[in-house]
Order: sequence, then C-alpha cells, then structure tokens
Amino acid sequence: MKRRIITLAAMLLCVANAAGAQGIFTGRVVAGEAQTVRAPFAGYVQDVFVKSGERIEAGADVALMQTQKVYAPADGTVSGVFAKEGDSAKDAADRYGAAMYVEPANRYRLDASTQKSFSASENKYVHIGETVYLFCTRDGSHTGTGFVAALDEKDSKKFTVEVTEGEFYMSETVGIFRDPACTYMTKIGQGTVIRTPPIAVSAEGSVLRIHVRSGDSVARGDLLMETVEGTLDALSPVSPAAKSESAGIVASVDAKPGAKVEKGAAIATVYPADALMLEIEIGEAELGGVKAGDEVEIEFGFSAETAARTSGTICDISYLTAESEAGSAAYHAYVSFAPDDDVRIGMTAVVYMK
Repeated sequence: MKRRIITLAAMLLCVANAAGAQGIFTGRVVAGEAQTVRAPFAGYVQDVFVKSGERIEAGADVALMQTQKVYAPADGTVSGVFAKEGDSAKDAADRYGAAMYVEPANRYRLDASTQKSFSASENKYVHIGETVYLFCTRDGSHTGTGFVAALDEKDSKKFTVEVTEGEFYMSETVGIFRDPACTYMTKIGQGTVIRTPPIAVSAEGSVLRIHVRSGDSVARGDLLMETVEGTLDALSPVSPAAKSESAGIVASVDAKPGAKVEKGAAIATVYPADALMLEIEIGEAELGGVKAGDEVEIEFGFSAETAARTSGTICDISYLTAESEAGSAAYHAYVSFAPDDDVRIGMTAVVYMK
C-alpha cells in the first residue's frame, strides 16, 4: 500500500512536469455547485441527522423541525374539525370558535343549588371537587356519581356537578347527596340535568398536521394536531423534516439542535454528487489544444491495486488567470464526469486528453 502511494506521487510529479506537452494534466476533485437545505417553516430545530463530510442520498432527512403539539384535554369524541392542514389556527377559531371540538365522555352536568338541601349547616357549604352521589327525584330509577366542578361566584347557593357515572334524561331533576346510600340527611341540594358543553381546542400558528377526524374517540393526552409558527405557502402542509434534494456530500451543517430559525434559513449545505468535477490547470501555451467539449480519460489513484479509470468531458475553461507556481499565466479548466461512491472532495487524478 505504501509503495503504491509513493509510486502514484512520483507519477503525478512527472505528469505535472510534462503537462500540456503530452496532453496530460493533473486534477483535483472540487464541488461544481452547492445546494442549501432550508428550513421549511419558522421555528426551532429539534434534531440534526447529518454531519459535515458525510455522504447522503437524495431525499434523506437532514434535520427535523420542532412542531407545537396539541393534545386532547379530556376523554371524549372529536365532534368537529374545522381547521384544515395549512390553515391558520386563529382564522379557524375566529370563524368557528375553535380549530376543533372534543365532546367529553362525561356527557352530563347538573345545574345545581343548595336550596333543596337537608336543613343542616354543613349541607349548605359545598366544596369544590368533592365527590357526590346522584338519585333522580321522580322514581329513583336513575343513579350515578359525580363531583362538584364549579361554584357560582355571584350566588353562593349555586354550583355545578359533573356526572362521571350513570345515565340520566336531559332536564331531569336529580338529588345530590354526600352519602353513597343517598340518605336524606346528607342531601346537599338538587339540580337539573344539562349537557356538558364540548371543549374548544385552540392553537397558535398554522396547522401542519391533523391526526384525528370528526367522530374519533380520543383519550386525554392523545395527539390531535401539530402547528408551526407563521404561515405556510399556499396554505399547503409540508413535512417537518428538512430534506436534501440531491445525493451528495454534506459540506456544512449551518444550524444546531435547539436553534431558532426563520422560514427558508440555511440548515445545511450539500455538494451534489452529480455536480462533482475535476479542476485542472492549463498553461497559456496549452490553451490552443484544449477546448470545451473535449473528451478525456480520468485516472484516480485511490485504489492500492489498480488505478480506477473513467471518462469525462471538458465542460468549461475559465477566462480568469489562476495562480501558477511557474509564474506564467495559467487557467482553470473543469472536467465533468460520473463519480462513484469512492470519489471524495480534494482527491487527485490524472487527466489524459483523447
């Protein structure tokens, strides 16, 4: 292996000394162009999956943007999804009152009062959050359990009970007790059965993804939707992943996890593999023998056993002079070729004119 490297180095030195006279040039692999992987929307970078110098495939995830996740506030059923993916969540709320609604699994409430309670002082004092037991006043066929969900700030006699167990009729009158046996002396009041209102689900920003449909059953904490800052182009949802358009080499990573970026900000820079080329130096005296469109043979020396050869084409010759060690005018020319996975930026090669 060491002998092969020494031999190649000596060959390149000889080639450099004889460049042009024999139609042989030395070249170095350079990036023909650079592509910027940009943030699809404003927000925070959640994770970065690549590092500088790494080779990646077309469509590979470069980074993941953080989204604002909205969860179900209670067990229940999704009763309306008014926001669509791409919409402003605020616009949907302004029009419909919320981006979506969840009808709680606890379908009933009691609009209650202590007026019909047993005449004991402790029965007149209702505690927020306390468990109560329910017994319909008509025939006792409907029973259940609930808790005191709210106290009326303006009227000390009024309170609200949320029913957690039991089936009742709408507008039915129900007695409310502290004792599971519903003994009369523990009665703290009575109330009228009303519907538990649906819970309005609101959000900020634009809706990126909706994970439920109207009619879906959800548990408290289930993911309902994801939103992002700002607006989305043409009200169209996009992937939260910033992806590379081309297979190539990661030139730089321009944003770290946790960084706040604007929409379109650079996340990473990629040198596309199909745009890699060889840069060779042509002396002023050799310009007449080289022109754009000429076909060449390229020999790489990265194989220890045998030099790897491929074809290429002179695609451009600069009109600006390059720095030359000999002090005479020289110009950079660029050779396009089809690189394989072994080719790396900065590799040297020998270019033979056909």
